[in-house]
Amino acid sequence: MTTTESRLSELGAFIRTKLKIFSSGFVLSQAPTYDSWRKHFIQKRLNLGFSLALVSYFTFSVSEINNFFFNPEHFQPSWLATQIVVEGGLIIGLLILRTPLGHQHPASMFLLFSWLVTITPQIRETLSGVARASIIEWPLMFFSQATLIPVYWPLHLISQLGVFVYYQGSQILLNLKVELPADWMTADFLFLYLFWICLICNFSVYLYDRLARSEFNSRKALERAYTQVKEEQERSESLLLNILPHSIAQRLKLQPSTIADSFTDAGVLFGDIVGFTELSGRFDPPQLVDLLNQIFSEFDHLAELHGLEKIKTIGDSYMVVSGLPIPHDDYAEAIANMALDMQKTLREFNLKTQQNFHIRIGIATGPVVAGVIGIKKFIYDLWGDTVNIASRMESHGIADEIQVTETTYLVLKQNYRLEKRGIIDVKGKGQMTTYLLKGKQT
Repeated sequence: MTTTESRLSELGAFIRTKLKIFSSGFVLSQAPTYDSWRKHFIQKRLNLGFSLALVSYFTFSVSEINNFFFNPEHFQPSWLATQIVVEGGLIIGLLILRTPLGHQHPASMFLLFSWLVTITPQIRETLSGVARASIIEWPLMFFSQATLIPVYWPLHLISQLGVFVYYQGSQILLNLKVELPADWMTADFLFLYLFWICLICNFSVYLYDRLARSEFNSRKALERAYTQVKEEQERSESLLLNILPHSIAQRLKLQPSTIADSFTDAGVLFGDIVGFTELSGRFDPPQLVDLLNQIFSEFDHLAELHGLEKIKTIGDSYMVVSGLPIPHDDYAEAIANMALDMQKTLREFNLKTQQNFHIRIGIATGPVVAGVIGIKKFIYDLWGDTVNIASRMESHGIADEIQVTETTYLVLKQNYRLEKRGIIDVKGKGQMTTYLLKGKQT
């Protein structure tokens, strides 16, 4: 059990580490699918893209204003006007991105961002009666988009086609004069130049998109694996705590070795179904085991209610202890209350099931040694004279009675009603004075 716990913990730590590596920059909790993650990713990166574009346009505006004051011959008023229009559009775009509309339609915001930067200068050229391809704004925008938002390549293709459709459409519809960006450039060279720029950008985005999808699916698989490991760890922990007390289980996981602790004040209870062997002849084995399971399950609830530690069941015998593994002063009262509630529970069970079960209970208090020994199928067990005497109190007891030792009587007599049974001969101990616990003092 300890080895399994250790391996599960190591696997869980490994998966958590991998998740941290893979999930850098990703919001898995908001993205049940890759498409929803990609939508969120585009929206987040658009904020960065709009902001960078706005800052860069401001620098060019400052340059034009500087030309206006200090280099009038280089001042281009149409350029400054274009820059101001783009800056205004970028500011509006940033504001829209922070609204539900911007969150719901990041693809539309992407196209707005792209065409605001690439087509606005073309509109300026159109107003001057010229169709001139931009070998600065277009490549810069296409590469920036591929760098900042390297997912969903069809969106990039649409943004590029939109620019070329406007460029060619304005020529045809408005019969504009076509001017090449430079004297040395030919139409064929311009076509190849822009074609390869767009191809490289789109191919780069396509490859990154595939990689991002693969990583997303890997992270989801790791998340599922981690969830399964966590569930197995919790199931393993639950099974371990059903066998051992929590504090003992923690000690075993930290240092698997023999555990033996001495306790000076503990209460030990044995309960035994009277005539169980004879009852087995009246019931089918599965039915008898089911009835016994119902009874002992109720006893388990009582043990948890009173803060006791169930040790084991042997056949039709039930063993429970108080005062350990964490010592407490009311150990005797707790074990006495447990015994009285066991009687009450069995009476209620008989009424509910129309059965006639009887129980014999024995209690002893005193020092015990408790711990875990062995390496396989281990349990938390008790040793000592108190354990042996408690067992004798049960085996030498009376049906439907709780027999306790004189030591236990002295502890309980102030708050409980006890009747002296007298002196009985106890196997291995000789003659002992015992008492019968009847209930609490009224």
